[in-house]
Amino acid sequence: MGKASALTEEMAHRVLVAICERAGLDPAAAELVRIGSNAVYRLVKPVIVRISSERDAAGNASEQVAVARWLAGENYPATRALDLEQPIVAEGYVATLWESASEREEYAPVAQVAELIKRLHELDAPASLDLPEYDPFGKLDAQLGNLDNLDQADADFLRERIDDLRARYDTLEFVLKPGAIHGDANVGNVILDRDGNPLLIDLDSFAVGPREWDLVQTALFYERFGWHTEDEYRDFVRVYGWDIMTWPGYKVLADYREISMTLWLSRKAGTDEGAAAEVRKRVAAIKNGGDRRDWAPF
Repeated sequence: MGKASALTEEMAHRVLVAICERAGLDPAAAELVRIGSNAVYRLVKPVIVRISSERDAAGNASEQVAVARWLAGENYPATRALDLEQPIVAEGYVATLWESASEREEYAPVAQVAELIKRLHELDAPASLDLPEYDPFGKLDAQLGNLDNLDQADADFLRERIDDLRARYDTLEFVLKPGAIHGDANVGNVILDRDGNPLLIDLDSFAVGPREWDLVQTALFYERFGWHTEDEYRDFVRVYGWDIMTWPGYKVLADYREISMTLWLSRKAGTDEGAAAEVRKRVAAIKNGGDRRDWAPF
């Protein structure tokens, strides 16, 4: 695959047109839902096209499609891949195509997020699926170049924090049975379909690993960010059947997620002053034990 250029809106639309031509779909009046880690389009025909901004993403895209087809075979409520050969590559970019579950993005209640996580954790992925081992620090290491966009002191602090987290993580004793995990389970990745039923989406991070990873973000969003109420979190715990915040390793995973969110945003800090200011605010909060409730979503 050739090198891809930066995924601007103009480039993303050009790729969309090429992808639709190969798939026999009509790109006219396509709606750009968002552009970030992926460019996501909704076609007039109820189809979602996801174009990866990452180079050499065909392997992960193939895994997403394989996971979606496994979950469909289990009658598990998740996003469904179109029944055609994919991923499709155009202009050096990799695209996957999905059934559109709804014309609007409406997120499921936290209790339904817990229900889908619990159901997922009850499944045994077949060996033929060949899911990768969850590698949290491999993901961070791959993004360390983002630190070049920060002040030297902030970049040094984040590197030291990652080293500290790596050492603390190696000492953890997980209590849940390991197995297939979503890898990025949170309220933002469970939407409601046209009939109001919850669906798990964004299968990019599927892996085999500690199930605790699928619980930590909901706890973090409640405990540190205030994005969920206490009642919502108690519903989450009641439905799933276990409270990760009672586990001694919770703080390590929560600290990791804060660093991961900040390191990801750092990639925009060199060209977006709003993102740069947000990163500085987050680093200061982590360094000084400050409030996280004013962290802006990006």
